[in-house]
Amino acid sequence: MMKLFHNPASPFVRKVMVALIETGQLDDVTLISVAGSPTASEQMPTAQNPLGKVPTLIRDSGPAIYDSRVICRFFDHRAGGRLYPESHLWETLTLEATADGMMDAAVLMVYEARCRPEDKRSEEWVESQWNKVSRALDALESRWMSHLSGPLDMGQIAVGCALGYLDFRHDARNWRKGREALAAWYEDFAGRPAMQVTQPRA
Repeated sequence: MMKLFHNPASPFVRKVMVALIETGQLDDVTLISVAGSPTASEQMPTAQNPLGKVPTLIRDSGPAIYDSRVICRFFDHRAGGRLYPESHLWETLTLEATADGMMDAAVLMVYEARCRPEDKRSEEWVESQWNKVSRALDALESRWMSHLSGPLDMGQIAVGCALGYLDFRHDARNWRKGREALAAWYEDFAGRPAMQVTQPRA
């Protein structure tokens, strides 16, 4: 059986979990719980993934694969290709990349507070990360709502997980303000069973 290095607080892991559930493959994977950070990687899967990050997938044959985009594409291919439709593949990939960039920036904001000594933290750097998130949110609101409202694909799953992570770690930022269409979409999308059962926890 395949093994997935897993942490429920990671939005990248959540992406994979939602994809597994939506494609009916959750029972094909054993979850291996790990915890760590850029400054404490002892428990992370460094032997399987030299970057020491989750998610990392050990397949039944072949080397481990990573990161979340590769793993999601692997599982979608295994299930028949529904989440990366050829009819709008480049849009789906771009939307997924946008969401992943949001998650990268939001996670780095958390690491700045957790991993750096207080006297070395940079509020300017934190705000520069949030500016990336904010620009992406504005782009979703202004340019991507028709795509988000279409048939389920990996871009939608990635955006849903990114917005869920903002609620989880950066709720005080109130990302919904001025983005009514995106907020309404997310309220509906977050009700999907796959999103409900993968809600992040510390």
